[in-house]
Parts: sequence; C-alpha cells; structure tokens
Amino acid sequence: MVVLRIRNVHKRKCALICLCIVGFIMYRYLSMSAGGRRMSRKVGLCANSSQFTLERESFRIIGGSIHYFRVPRAYWRDRLMKMKASGINTLTTYVPWSLHQPEREVFNFHTQLDLVWLLRDGSMKLRTTYPGFTQAVSTFFDQLIPKVVPLQFKKGGPIIAVQVENEYGSFAKDESYMLFIKEALQSRGISELLLTADNYNTMKSGSVAGAIRSVKLQKLNQKDIQDLNAIQPNSPTLVMDYWTGWYDVWGDLHHVLPPEDMVSTVREILRQGMSVNLYMFHGGSSFGFMSGALADPSYSALVPSYDYDAPVSEAGEYTPKYHLLRDLFFQFNRGDSFSDMPALHFREAYEPAIMFQHLSLWDALSFTEGPFKSPKPISMENLPVNNKNGQSYGYTLYETTITSGGLLESGDNVRDRALVFLDRSYIGLFKRQSLELVVSDVKGRRTLSLLVENCGRVHQGRDLDKQHKGLVGEILLNNIPLQDFTIYSLDMKPSFIDSLYQAPWKTLPDAPSFPGFFMGRLFAYGYPSDTFVKLPGWEKGVVFINGLNLGRYWSIGPQQTLYLPGPFLNSGINQVIIFEEQEGDFKVHFEDTPDLGMAAEIQ
Repeated sequence: MVVLRIRNVHKRKCALICLCIVGFIMYRYLSMSAGGRRMSRKVGLCANSSQFTLERESFRIIGGSIHYFRVPRAYWRDRLMKMKASGINTLTTYVPWSLHQPEREVFNFHTQLDLVWLLRDGSMKLRTTYPGFTQAVSTFFDQLIPKVVPLQFKKGGPIIAVQVENEYGSFAKDESYMLFIKEALQSRGISELLLTADNYNTMKSGSVAGAIRSVKLQKLNQKDIQDLNAIQPNSPTLVMDYWTGWYDVWGDLHHVLPPEDMVSTVREILRQGMSVNLYMFHGGSSFGFMSGALADPSYSALVPSYDYDAPVSEAGEYTPKYHLLRDLFFQFNRGDSFSDMPALHFREAYEPAIMFQHLSLWDALSFTEGPFKSPKPISMENLPVNNKNGQSYGYTLYETTITSGGLLESGDNVRDRALVFLDRSYIGLFKRQSLELVVSDVKGRRTLSLLVENCGRVHQGRDLDKQHKGLVGEILLNNIPLQDFTIYSLDMKPSFIDSLYQAPWKTLPDAPSFPGFFMGRLFAYGYPSDTFVKLPGWEKGVVFINGLNLGRYWSIGPQQTLYLPGPFLNSGINQVIIFEEQEGDFKVHFEDTPDLGMAAEIQ
C-alpha cells in the first residue's frame, strides 16, 4: 500500500500513501514551488514520539483508501476531490502486481489497468523467500520502484510512507521474508517511513524491525490498542484499516455497517489521539474477472461490486456516512473551511438492449487459443497460452471421450466450478461441495466436456498456496482416471471478444443453446451517463460492453446490478455481449439506481 499527500487549498496539509507488495499508487498532487519545480525537503513523516510529525510539525493522519484500478480513469479526479472535500488529508492505495505485470517480462503502467504465471512453477511458495518468488519480486520492483522514488515526500512528491506488506501475519510462513521485502524497497531508493499492517492478533508475526506496526479493525477494543502500545511504546498509534464495510460474496447478503456506528468509532479513535485510515473511503468496482475470493471459513467467491458500504458509493455518490464524516472532520479541524463538494454525475435508465444474435459456445471454440492435447488434465496456469505464461482468469474447457456410463468423481480437483456435458448436452454441475455425478448409460464413443470457471483467487491466509485453477488433478469415472484431454482456453480477454466479430453468429432462435454468447445494442445519445446493468431472467455469466469485461452476474445474488460508468460508453450505438451459462431472458435492462441486494448489518 502507498500513502499519498493531499494538499489543502487553505493550509499546507499532507496525505499519506502506503505501498505494499500487491499495491501502490501514483497520485499527482505534488508540491511545487512558484517556479514550477518541486520543493526538496529534508524531513518526512516521522514516528519518534506519541504523534507523527511531518517536517517536524505534528501531523495526524486522517486517511482514506481508494484503488485507482477500481475507478474509471476519467473519474479519478472526481473521486479524489470528493475525498478532499470531506476533510481527508491522506490517501492510501494498493498497487496490483497482477495488473501491472500480467506476464513474465511484460509490464503495463499506462492504461486503466497476473502474478498468476508464478504458479507455473510447481514448487512455488508465494510470499516466502523461495528463490522463484524473490526473483519475481525483484524483477517487478526493478520496474516499479524507480517510478516511485522521485515521488517521495523528501524529493518534493506526495508519498510520505510505504507499507512493507499487507497482513503478512495471517500467512507468516517465512521469518526471513519481511526483511527481504524491506531491504528490496530500501536498496532501490525508498527512504520514507515504512509501515506494516495486521489484525491485532497477528501483529507480532507480521512485523519487521525498522517499520512501524499498525492495526486493522472494525470495532475499537481498548485491549487491542493497549497491546499495540505495549509492543510499540513511545510511538504513534495508527489504525491503518478502519473497515467502513465488508466484502460481499455470492449467495450471501449485502454487508452494511450503520453510519452511526462507523462515525462513533472514528470519533473515539480521534479523541484518543490516534491516526486513522478508512478502508474503504471509495471502493469502486472489480471490473472483469478481478473480484477475488475469501477462504475463511470456506471458499467463497466475491461479487464484482467493491462498494464496501463506503462513504462514497461504487458509482461516486455521497452516502450518509460521507456527510457524517465531513461534519466530524470539520469539528476536529476546529472549523477550518473545506473545499466545496463536487457535483454528482447524472445517471440514466436507458432503453433495454434486445439480444438479436446468438453464438453457441461450441461455435466459438475455433476463436480460442488452442486446442491443446494432454494425456491428463492441466491447470489453467500451466496451459501453453499467452506466450507460454499460462491462463490467468476466465474459463477452461476440458473434453475427453468415454465409452461407458457410471459414477463420475471430481475429488477436490475442480477449481472452482464446472458445468458437465455429454455430447454437448448439460448433465450436471461440479463445485467444491459437489464431488459426484452419475453419467447415464453410454453406447459407443461419447464426448464428455467440463467447462471449468475460475471464480476468483483468495488474497490472504494460508490458502495462498492453493491457487491453481481449472482441473488440478484427476477426474475419475468408475474409479478410473479419465485420459486424453482436448483443452480450450477461454480467458475471454478483449482480443478474444473482438475476434468474435468474425464468428458465425446466427439470428437468435426461439430455443438457443447454452452456454452461449448473446449480442444486442445499447443506444446512448448525447454525452453518455452512468447506468446500471440488470439481468432479470438470466442465470449466470459475464457482461461485455464494447468489448470491455464489466464483470460476472449470478441470479443467486446478493448483487443484482453491475455498475456501467458513462466513460465506458460511446455516444450512439454500443455493443452488448452476454456470455450466459444456462438460461437467459434475451433482454438486458439499464437502470439509474444500483441494486446490491438485501442488506444485513455486519456483526
């Protein structure tokens, strides 16, 4: 995580940015002299007393997290100005390694923005000093850190702190690892204050000498704060993540934290003289297949919305939390005037898009990368695709021939969900909790197909070493392993969606086959506005707008709409493609309000 400085119009105030191994930010509110040059500073953020100091003056961090990769680039300034208008003086963000380096020796620091290629090494141990991992970290840091060094506070930039790692205490498999990351940062020129951030019960195992410990929490427990102060006496206390909401997972409810509960906790944190960072201040959206998953207590895939019940909503709206916080920060700053709140963007309910063309999954296979032959199943990451870097996200289709029916068993080898077909007719579903399927009697040679979906990788805890997707082991039919697979990579990247223009689309029949792609058009005249995609009558799949992967939908909820930012639309005709697994209504709705599902208060 990176901590950035936000300049206040009336007084010289700063914002913090933290950098962790999986995240980092480039926020360009840089301090300039009258001549346009950066001002050099000798002293940055320090933690040598009970309060932070910046340039030797007392500085209280009142921070908020925003992830630039979850916000349309066209809206970056809007979201940051809304943060500034609330009284926030510090901005924190992650830098997603997986987006900035999708393949070996391929780096992207230019667009809106996979670590996954590391998993091609069968012995790989993530977040350890395993040589394959440290070499990958070093290669990435060699590209990333030189971009960051000139933006440090003491060089006239906005970065006042760098987070060495994030919640390493939840993993902590290697005592040498945190020291390696710290030295990797400092040896490349990082000289600002270093931080670590963990839950109260894992702080010791996630720390490293020379970095200030900070805590993550949602409820203020005085014992936890006392324990932190006992471990780290005569140092400022920082709540690095005060959680303003929580994640939502498919099949559950939408998690909310009452605004009164949130503001009362923040008020108490400030009253006790501590610094705080709100995670999230604005959550945004996990576009594409980037939504991830949780592993505790069991595997659960996250929804695309990263609204997080944050003070600024997924679509940039002010919430009751925002107004309460603004009032609190105004009081805390003893009446200092804040900048005006930016106007909200207009939202529109467009006419529905009627699907008028259809392409079956099977007809789309010739546009995939492959097919590949293998005597045994191969995980996504080990497929010879994407310049031999493997497949990161999406679906993979595995096909083989069987000559008899019987009991089909997946064990724990389907990651994470598989539709099963016999001669392209759907016969059942495998998921992590469904391990057996009966295949009816078969005469002659029949094709058995498994369409496996990567539903998202976990981001913390000890399941990090269990990240391979697709079929990760044998599938048994009557206790005999299936062999001789033909494998298709369906990562559904923009290049694949674009290639479908050449596919044999057909006029939508009365009874189209599933899985399949469905095409329609959205008309947005004038300057396109934000809207929300809603798919009543559809079961599960993915939405593409003008070739961009907006995210997954699933009828089980809680999320019922996908945020579609106006900048993603063209004035006039927009192409809408839906990949649907099992059932469709053939009409896509566009509404002016979000629907994140039935809400439940966080306990």
